[in-house]
Amino acid sequence: MPPFRRLAFVVNPDKPGATALAQELMEIAGRAGVKKVKLNNGRKLPRGYFVGCDACCVVGGDGTMLGAVRAATRQGIPLIGVNRGGLGFLTTLSGEESRRQFAALIGGNYRIAHRTLLDCRAGPGHHDVALNDVLIKNEVNSRLVRLEVFADGDLVTDYYCDGIIFSTPTGSTAYNLAAGGPIIHPDAPVIAMTPICPHTLNNRTIIFRERVKLKVVNGTSDARLLVAMDGQRNSVVTGGAIAITLAPRQLSLVQRPDYSHFEVMRAKLKWSGGFADRK
Repeated sequence: MPPFRRLAFVVNPDKPGATALAQELMEIAGRAGVKKVKLNNGRKLPRGYFVGCDACCVVGGDGTMLGAVRAATRQGIPLIGVNRGGLGFLTTLSGEESRRQFAALIGGNYRIAHRTLLDCRAGPGHHDVALNDVLIKNEVNSRLVRLEVFADGDLVTDYYCDGIIFSTPTGSTAYNLAAGGPIIHPDAPVIAMTPICPHTLNNRTIIFRERVKLKVVNGTSDARLLVAMDGQRNSVVTGGAIAITLAPRQLSLVQRPDYSHFEVMRAKLKWSGGFADRK
């Protein structure tokens, strides 16, 4: 793979050791022949921050990674995730792994994974993309809401519930999983729809095909809907339908050549058949 020669860094200074680790990686990058290095440790990326860069290293947690997705996708550059947070499904390199492998990684010893994004339109001025999920719920946390869901113009059903999560395969291990939804392999081009606490005994997750056009209509006349993108960017919708599709662009993630999705699942979710205990 081609080496990276112009690197941007995005760092979450609230994560213990993140700033110091970023400085170490910047020094490694300099010794490896990277010609341009820039660092951002603020809460918001400046407009055009990724212009002139061919990759971005994110040092923090998955939330820090999610905050860089829109800008990286617009600029068409891949993200390298270094975990200084909790679970770290997206930021898969540990601090020690990054120190050992960073020079080889930016030198071309990597592979690129392409992850689907959700495209959400919620009326004028409300158009965004999400890597993990789109959450639609009542603006008032304590109230149920009735939501009608259409797929390609055909009514799926109406839900009386706390809300609905629309998830990518990448986001299937996030809020979707916590709400009882399935884990989906990240290469599957699908959308998962999981109701949150539906007022019924038989509503479960529905998996939609790649080219589906979903529409959500507020069936509660006195309720305003909150639309949350990746748990970070919120919009309040007062009327009209909310449209969700897979976005035409994908996010590129830098991974080690020996990266194993299921190895990550076993480690992060602590999967075990218990055989080791019986030896």
